[in-house]
Amino acid sequence: MSIYSYHTLQHPAKGFYREKGSKFLAFAYPVDSEVDIKMRLDHVKKEYFDARHHCFAWMLGADKNHYRAFDDGEPSHSAGTPILGQIRSKGITNILIVVVRYFGGIKLGVGGLIEAYKAAAEDALRNGSIVEIELTETIWLQFEYTMLADIMKIIKDFGLKILAQDFSDKGTMTIGIPLREKEKLLDKLRLLKALGRSITWKVDDQFS
Repeated sequence: MSIYSYHTLQHPAKGFYREKGSKFLAFAYPVDSEVDIKMRLDHVKKEYFDARHHCFAWMLGADKNHYRAFDDGEPSHSAGTPILGQIRSKGITNILIVVVRYFGGIKLGVGGLIEAYKAAAEDALRNGSIVEIELTETIWLQFEYTMLADIMKIIKDFGLKILAQDFSDKGTMTIGIPLREKEKLLDKLRLLKALGRSITWKVDDQFS
């Protein structure tokens, strides 16, 4: 099944959980890349430098196949894994959740830690807004000026966004289209070409 959209946080959000004196501060961020993730992590570690642990989990990509969980010194799978579990339970991606722990002097045990990190991450997600993001495709078009009316009708019918255009020798446009509408648009372009109209396009680095 094709993936046409994904869900993520609209804005950064915070959460909090306290257990036996230990404080768990959660920070959830929408992210687009590992570079973005590193920047967010560095910021949290710098601001909360005096905390004992900075545990986190992240997920990237509409297919949700790129992810990581990190315990930062806590017992194995007691911190990063429950944080990642909350990300999965909400069906979201392109997200980083960092949970900062200030030790309260009483050990919580593995079960207590799992519950604490889960609850802190859950609270951050509860305080955030989840939005759906449409995946888009960029298509480059080149056509004769006599086709401008046809092209503009297609753009209007599909509700496309013109990203760039030039009318020097021939008409050229770069347009953005929701991935779910890609094949319908290509069918329209193929029909025009079959009717003998002078039009060329490039999608996925392939010319047609």
